[in-house]
Amino acid sequence: MALGVVAALYAVLSWLTLPPPLPSLASVRGAFRPSEAWLYDRHGALIDSERVDFAARRLAWVPLDAVSADARAAIVGAEDRRFADHGGVDWWALGGSIRDRVTGARVRGASTISMQVAAFVAPDLARPGARGWRDKVRQMRAAWALERAWGKDAILEAYLNLAGFRGEAQGVGAAALGLFGKTPGALTRDDGVLLAALLPAPGADAAAVARRACAIAGEGDCARFRSGAASMLGPARSLRLDPGLAPHLSVRLLKAPGAKVTTTLDAGVQRMAMAALTRQLKGLGGSRARDGAVVVADTVTGEVLAYVGGVGGASTASAVDGASAYRQAGSTLKPFLFAQAIERGYLTPASILDDSPVQLDTASGLYVPQNYDRAFKGPVSARVALAGSLNVPAVRTLLLTGVEAFRDRLWDTGYRGLTEDGQYYGYSLALGSAEVTLMEQVAAYRSLARGGQWQKLRLTKGEAAEEPRAVTTPAAAWIVADMIADANARAATFGTDSALRLPFWAAVKTGTSKAMRDNWCIGFTDRYVVGVWVGNLEGDPMRAVSGTSGAAPVWRDVMLALHRDRPGRAPPMPTGVEARPVRFAAGLEQPRRDYFLAGTGMSEVALAPATARRPRITSPVSGSVYALDPDIPVDRQRLVIGVSGEVTGHRLMLDRRDLGSADGRPLVLAGPGAHRLALVAPGGRVVDQVLFTMR
Repeated sequence: MALGVVAALYAVLSWLTLPPPLPSLASVRGAFRPSEAWLYDRHGALIDSERVDFAARRLAWVPLDAVSADARAAIVGAEDRRFADHGGVDWWALGGSIRDRVTGARVRGASTISMQVAAFVAPDLARPGARGWRDKVRQMRAAWALERAWGKDAILEAYLNLAGFRGEAQGVGAAALGLFGKTPGALTRDDGVLLAALLPAPGADAAAVARRACAIAGEGDCARFRSGAASMLGPARSLRLDPGLAPHLSVRLLKAPGAKVTTTLDAGVQRMAMAALTRQLKGLGGSRARDGAVVVADTVTGEVLAYVGGVGGASTASAVDGASAYRQAGSTLKPFLFAQAIERGYLTPASILDDSPVQLDTASGLYVPQNYDRAFKGPVSARVALAGSLNVPAVRTLLLTGVEAFRDRLWDTGYRGLTEDGQYYGYSLALGSAEVTLMEQVAAYRSLARGGQWQKLRLTKGEAAEEPRAVTTPAAAWIVADMIADANARAATFGTDSALRLPFWAAVKTGTSKAMRDNWCIGFTDRYVVGVWVGNLEGDPMRAVSGTSGAAPVWRDVMLALHRDRPGRAPPMPTGVEARPVRFAAGLEQPRRDYFLAGTGMSEVALAPATARRPRITSPVSGSVYALDPDIPVDRQRLVIGVSGEVTGHRLMLDRRDLGSADGRPLVLAGPGAHRLALVAPGGRVVDQVLFTMR
């Protein structure tokens, strides 16, 4: 009977103290999720990391042999000095704890490393309030089970990875990095002692940690532990081991905890691009321009080799990714406009465009484009107009292609910021009023380098390449590339020795947005496409930064570094292009060898005589509104009438009042109100008329 009662009591106690099922070490490792994700370059080198999970700070699982032996010994000696000898429960420590409780002395902990690991992997054992005898026996039984199933090394490895050391830092990897700026394998014995001193009270202050470390070490002179604890817990400690080369790209690509993303970047090219941008921004000074970005892509493969979204410094918006931020394009869209006009046969590089004042009537009023230097160069060839980034000839070219057609061409070329129709942008689209990103710019210019074939750039290794699509013809793309590679053609605007001139073939275009908020330089060779943006991410204008003093020096430095082993080479001329010597009448431009679509070549270029032009009124433009100034004498506020073409014998009529001969350029004093100005041929036929208003 007594035996039955004992057996029943034993069965009840065994059931009451039964520990929960324990996972295997492999399943614990598999369920371990770092709070970080890591970014690698194309060669497998770590270039950056990003914290993704903010519940706790955990790095990758650290194998036992990756933790220094000195640190392991210090932690085990402090937490469970008989760990190697007991089977999961330290009976000597347990007996001492019971004795202290009975005698009223300060109770020492008796939990072994094995018991703590059991609580880590089976949270039910460590639930709040689990301090009774039953809970303690369950932990002891779980520790015995772990010892049988796992073994000492596995238990110690799990303990070092699951223990909380300080604040949110869980595991020896996060503790070594966050507290010492080291890898676990680089920890010294003193580092291990300080970590061990944190374990009983992770929130203790530096003085308390130093006192406990001194006791653990058993040494008389503890000055080094006081300074070590202060340094470990101070604000100046290092918080990262990675090089921090691509923080903006890390935010863009690293989304899942524990992810390891291999990019197409080259760490060497990334460092070089960052150094070039940093050097330029320091030279400009924060009062002139604070921000910048650089993207480098392989011309052949479309893989991005450098992605610099910013370099900090004087930036007031350093977290913003300048490589993917939408900014006004400025003159960087002009090559695609000229390519469209050349492709359709509207222009050749030798065609003459008039760089003179023009006023265009739009739905929102008059649009009066100006050149960057506020000067006009008169008749110029399309080659000089594009290479020299002249604005008025670009607007005249847009009149040939049409705004809507050009907007659609830009959309096809990957500029996804153009979400409105052509009418929304108007004629200013020729001058880059649309918003674009640096990544879009580099992809678009790569299409010129690839014979008009556009393809999305690739950022991650192994990413499938999209099928390229044709956005312009190979012949038009090649001709435009030759135009923006022509240092002589751009000399009148940029000088003969600007930052755009390299000792090898390179096609390049700069751009500056309205109010000097953005400065671009995008260019390519047969090997690389390099795009640079400099400006202020908060949108305030730059000060004393010109088209070639902002982004261009960075572009030059990067291009020279990339081509130090082999210079860039001009692409071979495709079929459908013919070369001819061209002479310009009246010394308009120097004779040269130029290129044309097959069948559009010319050997001599001259201005059309006046007799070949349609008689028309050039000023005022229809729809103009003029305001009379009461502070200026009325007779000094006369309006100059401008006409063009052969107007011999024609007369001007203002509201049916004869103003005289059209070629006399009369000065008109018109009173307030709406007016009609007509150009009348000798036979009385009205050949042109405009409406304007005086207020």
